[in-house]
Amino acid sequence: MELNPTRMCELLVGLPDVNVLAVDDRPDRSIVVHIEARLERSWCPACGARATVKERPVVELVDLPCFGRPARLAWRKHRLCCPQAVCPMGSWTHVDERIAAPKMVMTTRAARWATVQVGRHGRAVSDVAAELDCDWHTVNDAVVAYGEALLAADCDRVGAVAALGLDETLFVRTGRFRTQSWCTSITDVSPGRPARLIEVIEGRTAVEVSDWLDAQPDEWRDSIEWGVLDMSGPYRKVYDDSLPDAVQVADPFHVVKHANSKLDECRRRVQNETLGHRGHKDDPLYRSRRLLTKGHERLDERDNAKLLSLLEAGDPRGEVRMTWHAKETVRGLYDIADPDTAAAFLDELIDDMADSEMPVEVRSLAGTLRRWRDQIAAWHHARVSNGPTEALNNLIKRIKRVAFGVRRFRHYRIRVLLYAGRPNWPLLDTITPR
Repeated sequence: MELNPTRMCELLVGLPDVNVLAVDDRPDRSIVVHIEARLERSWCPACGARATVKERPVVELVDLPCFGRPARLAWRKHRLCCPQAVCPMGSWTHVDERIAAPKMVMTTRAARWATVQVGRHGRAVSDVAAELDCDWHTVNDAVVAYGEALLAADCDRVGAVAALGLDETLFVRTGRFRTQSWCTSITDVSPGRPARLIEVIEGRTAVEVSDWLDAQPDEWRDSIEWGVLDMSGPYRKVYDDSLPDAVQVADPFHVVKHANSKLDECRRRVQNETLGHRGHKDDPLYRSRRLLTKGHERLDERDNAKLLSLLEAGDPRGEVRMTWHAKETVRGLYDIADPDTAAAFLDELIDDMADSEMPVEVRSLAGTLRRWRDQIAAWHHARVSNGPTEALNNLIKRIKRVAFGVRRFRHYRIRVLLYAGRPNWPLLDTITPR
């Protein structure tokens, strides 16, 4: 049982090889613990002579709360110098990374704790800063420094990837005209295991993403069998240029979404041609807009009868009804189990929809299906989609909401990868930023 008051205070501080010099405990203020490191004999790294203490500067560090109150650690450091006049070393400051990393204004334990709170638990930097009673930048700088060190040290975070997903997310709107800046999420969507956010690339053009993929090891790129995309021209170019051996797969959700958009275009065009104005709340086609985009199997008898009556009243030439049937047929493509049967069905569907008697929107849809025919048919072989990527995008958006927007891409990338990239968090206790 420890009875020495000084030693008891040192144990409460919880830092190795330190002497507690004093404790300032003033009401309504942070607790300040004054410490110094137990420094053994030091030697000049240049000439090997025994170093002497030149001065003892005091550095105040933000520490974890103590007894429910904010705390500070006043570290009385040792600034050493070489006694040899001809030695080029001059002077240097003793560093103990167990107490604090170089150039950090937070203790190591407080910085690691803040990184876990912001990165793993998705808390706002301002909330953590308020709990520590320090500046926002103090916490953010620690999270960025330790987050980058953790991601760099976690070499096993991204293993072999069988299916790679690409999707875009909005990063920020800037300037007077709210110019949009986008970024690309690179995701492991391999079946049979949890999705993992691999990387976030600034921009959504083929150049940025291809540069990142080209920089990866050849063995890793060769392991990718499927490349999932959302019928995006730049992302198709990425796969063509950087992963030519990966089979491209069009995401089913975006294929059906495109069919729904063509149906909505047709409805609005017929609305203007028949009534001469945009949809009003009592117009039949405007009232049918929700029912048209809903899956037919999800309509009960009442909804189905209502939809047919509204089309009868507002679609005199049957163009909207024809586009609706085309949309439902595209959805039915994904109910076919056999890949060869699905490919033959898709070819026949494209030919039928390209008929000159079809509405212009159906013919436009047929052109899109023809351009992406191989990618759409490949889904029946791969059975992978960008659904996991969309789920991770929701986590990315949560980080943006918590932060009320992020302006610097470096900060954005670190926080997103810490929250959705599934790093090896126990590794954080073993690293120190440089």
